[in-house]
Amino acid sequence: MPETVIQVKNLGKKYILSHQDNRGTKTLRETITNSAKSLSHKLIKPSGKSAFNSNREEFWALKDVSFEIEQGECIGVIGRNGAGKSTLLKILSRITEPTKGQVSIQGRIASLLEVGTGFHPELSGRENIYLNGAILGMSKVEIKRKFDEIVAFAEIDKFLDTPVKRYSSGMYVRLAFAVAAHLEPEILIVDEVLAVGDSAFQKKCLGKMGDVATKEGRTVLFVSHSMQAIAQLTHRCILLSQGNVQFDGRTDKAVHLYLNSDKPPEEAAYYQAPPEKTGNHVAWMRVHTSDEGGVHFWGEPIVFEFALTIVQPHESLWFSFQVINELDQSVCIFWFDKSNAPFYRQSGTFILRCEIPKFRLYMGSYTLRTWFSQRRGSTLLENLRNVCSFEVSMYKREREEYEWERDECVYLEDAVWQVVESD
Repeated sequence: MPETVIQVKNLGKKYILSHQDNRGTKTLRETITNSAKSLSHKLIKPSGKSAFNSNREEFWALKDVSFEIEQGECIGVIGRNGAGKSTLLKILSRITEPTKGQVSIQGRIASLLEVGTGFHPELSGRENIYLNGAILGMSKVEIKRKFDEIVAFAEIDKFLDTPVKRYSSGMYVRLAFAVAAHLEPEILIVDEVLAVGDSAFQKKCLGKMGDVATKEGRTVLFVSHSMQAIAQLTHRCILLSQGNVQFDGRTDKAVHLYLNSDKPPEEAAYYQAPPEKTGNHVAWMRVHTSDEGGVHFWGEPIVFEFALTIVQPHESLWFSFQVINELDQSVCIFWFDKSNAPFYRQSGTFILRCEIPKFRLYMGSYTLRTWFSQRRGSTLLENLRNVCSFEVSMYKREREEYEWERDECVYLEDAVWQVVESD
């Protein structure tokens, strides 16, 4: 039975926020007078609320956070900016103390929370490798045994004896991650710093973190705003919202909640389109993926469903949709072209289903853009943009990588359209 290496119970972290007076710039006389009044108030009524205290506010970055992590798990931590992710990692890394609650950790922790964490700027890369190893409690023999692997992974052998203060941010991250991953800590904590590196290095780091968890049996906590990286690396995810644990469970469901956190619950459940539309023809739309959780695995079937509200039937109605990548570029287009469709002859609401047997797109985030017109390339009746967010991961649930094919794209001619129901 796996051992519990991290146990968090009712964790809370409070900060005191100070607010300046908004009445404008104070004169020296006002500053001295207010300070004297505040001091006299403290001396006369020590327990009273002073003017100083009136400009302070309590802010709970974390509130009653509880979870357990077992040895060998690779856990994703996601949430919007200000949700409490970095505060949580700093407490787990023993950088800051919690205000309340308990944290129990079994094993050595290596943390990579920001560029240059744990490095001395005046020391060379070589010296910092030994310094970080000593901080982790490793002997010189252990560090020397891993030294060549660290240097090869970081790809900075030419600058190994250069003071790290002269390193670029990318070189910092390369060396810092290589040290943290190769010096064999029982727990590896990685924040968003990998975004600094280039895409090839990010891919190598994700592969290394996967090996650390699956092959070496160590524990990984990974924080990222990249849902494709989270989906690729982790099976379990902790979603934080305003300092609370909103969800703790399967990664696909956590990503689904995160991507739809700005929508009402009834809309998020069905990937409905936003109300801003150019007409009243496309009533709503939704996406079914392999897990119906917003994460699609490369090469598996995917189903897109759309509901069209037809007011005036017309034999030349035309419907299509595009898949849009993160750069707002269209990567493929699918169009409905059936001369015997019932909505050509009668009004009502009709559900169109488009199934692609092998949906092969590069790992990343995608949305849909719809087009509904009277004729192909003619009068536009309805156009929806940036709807139905979903992620594509290159890995299956069992973390087995797919066999790559030479043509890593969608087979457009294999798309199967159906009108599945109408009313």
